[in-house]
Amino acid sequence: MRWLADECVSPYLVQALRQMQHDVIFALENMRGSGDSDVLTTAILDNRLLLTEDLDFGELAFREQRSAIPGIVLIRMRSRDRNLKRERLAAAISHYGDGLFGQYLVVEENRFRSRALTYP
Repeated sequence: MRWLADECVSPYLVQALRQMQHDVIFALENMRGSGDSDVLTTAILDNRLLLTEDLDFGELAFREQRSAIPGIVLIRMRSRDRNLKRERLAAAISHYGDGLFGQYLVVEENRFRSRALTYP
C-alpha cells in the first residue's frame, strides 16, 4: 500500500510499515513544516493513505468535504507503547486491507472505528 505518514507519526511506525513492504512517504523527511492542508493535498495527488495522530485531518476531511481523499488512518491511543501502536496498525491493515481506501479509520487500543469518506 501507498502511505503518507504525517510529521506527528512516530518514525518507529514508519519503519514498521516499510518493513511490511509498504511504500511510505514520511512528511518529517520530505515535507517538514508543511501545513495540514498541504499534506492532505499531497495524499490526494499521490493517491496515498494518510497516517496521522492529528485529529485535525478528520475535521479537514469532513468540513471541507474533499471527496478525493484516498483514506485516513488516525492512531488514537492513550498508550505511548510503540509496539502496541505497531501491532494495532498491523491488525487494522490485516483486517481492512484495500478497504482502508475511502475510509476514515480510527485505530484505538481495543477497537477500530470506521466512517466512509463520502459526502451527500
